[in-house]
This record gives sequence, C-alpha cells and structure tokens, in this order.
Amino acid sequence: MRRGVRLGVDVGTVRVGLASCDPDGYVASPVQTLARDDRRGADLRRIAAEVVERGALEVVVGLPLSMDGSEGRAAGLVRAYAERLAAAVAPVPVRLVDERLSTVGAHRSLHESGRKGRKHRAVVDQVAAVWFLQGALDAERSAGRAPGRVVGVALQDFDAGRGASSGGTDATATDAGGLPPDGEGRNA
Repeated sequence: MRRGVRLGVDVGTVRVGLASCDPDGYVASPVQTLARDDRRGADLRRIAAEVVERGALEVVVGLPLSMDGSEGRAAGLVRAYAERLAAAVAPVPVRLVDERLSTVGAHRSLHESGRKGRKHRAVVDQVAAVWFLQGALDAERSAGRAPGRVVGVALQDFDAGRGASSGGTDATATDAGGLPPDGEGRNA
C-alpha cells in the first residue's frame, strides 16, 4: 500500500464532491462540495489548489458504470471532466475508479443519520466521494495495487506555463471491482 493523501472527486452535472484521506491512506473523509463551472473552470482550479495544499499523491475520480459494467453517457461526461482535471493537476496522476452505488450509499447514510432528503443535495456529492475513495483505498490495501486506470494526458505549455492539454485517456477497461488487468493503468 502506497502511503500518501489521495483526493476523491465525485463529478455531477451540477456539483462536484471532494473527499480526502489521511496521509497513511486508511480513512476517507469529506472535504467540500463545489459548483460545476464548465465555462470558467473555477471548480478545476479549486481541486488543483486542494491537490497542492494537501500534497496529494493522486486524484481518484469516480466513474459511473452501469450495473453490468458498461459505460453510458454519464461515464463519457466524467471521462471528459477527468481529462480536463488531469491537465489542471499534472503531473499528479488522475485515476478513474468504479463508483457504482456510491450515490445510493451516500443517500442511505445521510438518511440513516437523520438528515432530511431535501438537505442531502448540499453534501451528497462529497459523501459519495468518501464512499468510492474509501473503496479504492480498501481495494488497494487488499490487492496490493491501486484500482482503476490512470487518465493519460499530453503535457504542453498554456496559461503561463501551468497545465496541460488533454491527450485522451487510457482508462477504458476495468473488471467488476474496478481493477485493471495486471500491470495496466499504473504509473511506471
């Protein structure tokens, strides 16, 4: 198990939930919920600032797969966001992991804690980020390797030399547990 802070990102169409883990990589906890800002990229800049402030080892983005493991429209939108995020946080890697049922689990947890349904909206994205980040940490601890796939990015100068342009993603194939085939999707 690699030691170091990971930042979890739950990407929604309206909001982005953030979670982080402790430096030993054992426990995920909520950080904040951001408004999506596709026009100006304020959400991406805030995530990049969190990466720097926390000294994050990597960013883990939840990929919303269907129950059968296939990808729909939502997964494509998250992949596109993850590519922009990878450019914003480079050279820190961005990893896509299976997030099936994280939002359902987050709503259930909030309901069981006594929080009313209409009040879920403000925090459900960060609770969902906690759910799949904790799952990724647990999977890495048990399997001895990080789950999911790293988003590829081709570096080039822009915006005063900070950032990168999207080079596409290699995050295409994971098994039911979100794990890549042996040796794939890992940083060399």
